[in-house]
Amino acid sequence: MFDKLQNLEDRYNQLTDLLMDPEVINDSNKLREYSKEQSDLQEVVEKYRRYKEITEQIKDAKTMIEEETDEDVIEMAREELNELEPQVEPLEQEMKVLLIPKDPNDDKNVIMEIRGAAGGDEAALFAGDLYRMYSRYAETNGWRTEVIEAHEADVGGYKEIVFMITGNGAYSRLKYENGAHRVQRVPETESGGRIHTSTATVAVLPEAEEVEVEIHEKDIRVDTFASSGPGGQSVNTTMSAVRLTHEPTGVVVSCQDEKSQLKNKDKAMKVLRARIYEMYQKEAQAEYDENRKSAVGSGDRSERIRTYNFPQNRVTDHRIGLTINKLDQIMEGKIEEIVDALIIEEQTAKLEELGE
Repeated sequence: MFDKLQNLEDRYNQLTDLLMDPEVINDSNKLREYSKEQSDLQEVVEKYRRYKEITEQIKDAKTMIEEETDEDVIEMAREELNELEPQVEPLEQEMKVLLIPKDPNDDKNVIMEIRGAAGGDEAALFAGDLYRMYSRYAETNGWRTEVIEAHEADVGGYKEIVFMITGNGAYSRLKYENGAHRVQRVPETESGGRIHTSTATVAVLPEAEEVEVEIHEKDIRVDTFASSGPGGQSVNTTMSAVRLTHEPTGVVVSCQDEKSQLKNKDKAMKVLRARIYEMYQKEAQAEYDENRKSAVGSGDRSERIRTYNFPQNRVTDHRIGLTINKLDQIMEGKIEEIVDALIIEEQTAKLEELGE
């Protein structure tokens, strides 16, 4: 571990020199790349430097106790030792966690797609509930939510809704939401009071930058049409809605949320880029050894990850066996407890891998 830490500190120092190099300063791409790399290393390097400082002070204090004859000096050294030694183990644990390979997408904004799946009208209503839950969670974190495309159901809720959440670290917290979410409750339309089970699927895509996914204009077919509301009725007589088809991959994205065709096209391009980026990532992930995956699962939308049981006010995350009896609060966006537990589970699994 300490060899890795020393290598990271050496690289950090090298980056400091590079960022003062006139050639780098005049190259905006290199400047951005090196600045980000150094920023990513800063926390672990600072912890390592603090660790080295403390261990050196401990060594000096022990030497003083062994070699000094003045009792007052020895007592001061013992006090210093008692203060410093308890700091070593927590710092080591923090450095181990920081050495876990970071997901390069963690700092990115996210594009989320929620679709009502099995359960008809109730699934659409649940999709609406999930959208509200994530919107509230985003608001709590100071993130901005922006709808890209929404197909409302006649009864309320959404057949499908696509939206962007903009904020630092949004993907690092929301990436665990990928998968099928199951709801158990008595629908408002159910006169007999029977509990129904419905599902909605959630996809979480990191926003991809242009430099990460190269898309040529010649490969995109652009179609425009009038926006429509629930039931298909026209809500906008102008041809402001946009559908983009990336012909090499077959990925199709449409956006009709804005009144401006230009704004709709810009939003649709963000989703298109994110979906193609996700497709490339999945191809790379397919080469990853199935047995090395963390306990939080693959994130596939077909994988049932969570059950929301309304009669018992209970939510269960099946990936880690976590059950919480405060569903009412969770539906208000208070999902930190679940997210934190998933992060800890993944970190633990990766630490075990590093130790092998």
